Amino acid sequence: MRLAQDLVAELTRRGRTVAAAESLTAGLVCATLARVPGASAVLRGGLVVYATDLKRDLAGVDGALLTERGAVNPEVAAQLAEGARVRCGADWGLGLTGAAGPDAQDGAAPGTVHVALAGAGLARGRTHHIAGDRAAVRRGAVEAALRLLREHLR
Repeated sequence: MRLAQDLVAELTRRGRTVAAAESLTAGLVCATLARVPGASAVLRGGLVVYATDLKRDLAGVDGALLTERGAVNPEVAAQLAEGARVRCGADWGLGLTGAAGPDAQDGAAPGTVHVALAGAGLARGRTHHIAGDRAAVRRGAVEAALRLLREHLR
């Protein structure tokens, strides 16, 4: 919760906004930020794109990329981040995709998580391997995405 509070405070101070396109976290990034009083000043919204076709249709991820490489891919995370930023009219976009488990997805082992950050002229991504059950992987993915944004803001 402290990380989310720090982000809301910093984004508010800078007059900037954020949005997220979330697959494996299914809205947890937005819910985590929204728990912070004052989040409405910085959180534009988000896209829950759990199904692969929604990654394409709602977030604008390239359909050929999804077909060729699958949904659990760092490029997909990058396109999700940009899609969230553009479609929600935010300064920053976060994109998250991965395999929460217990089974592999698109050849990715459970715990594989790709997070990305997009802003005007900026794209950054990270791949994480998070241990634990589905809940732990999803919580770890949220933390990874929020840390990526915080690192850039510093």
